[in-house]
Amino acid sequence: MRFPLLVILLMLTIYTNGQEFFQKGKASYYANKFEGRRTASGAIFSNKKLTAAHRTLPFGTRVKVTNLSNNKSVIVTINDRGPFIKGRIIDLSQKAARQLGFIADGITNVFIIMARDPLVPDSLMTPLKPLPPILNVPVFKLQVRLHVL
Repeated sequence: MRFPLLVILLMLTIYTNGQEFFQKGKASYYANKFEGRRTASGAIFSNKKLTAAHRTLPFGTRVKVTNLSNNKSVIVTINDRGPFIKGRIIDLSQKAARQLGFIADGITNVFIIMARDPLVPDSLMTPLKPLPPILNVPVFKLQVRLHVL
């Protein structure tokens, strides 16, 4: 009985550590009164940044939020907890809400997925240092003779 439970737990661990996360639901955005206040992560909140609140995702997680009514997307960083209103899955900064095009509506249906960090070409494309010149080391020929008895 324990073995199947362990397998399920292992699979869930691999699944969550593999950063495969997605969710569909309603999004809202922060009111102006939260400007300058501390978030749950300790950061100072600003409606001018691309940030969001989520109930369970770790702070610093980047998610791609897509507005299902117009297919606009934005990548935000989770730095707060919430929303605490039933049926909502994410609270966005006003900048994110504006880019998604739902400031006038206040609430919209969204799809969120874990954002993959793009490869940074600068760090991958830096030229390698030239190798040092080959030293003139004498090469010895090694001969092995097998004696058959």
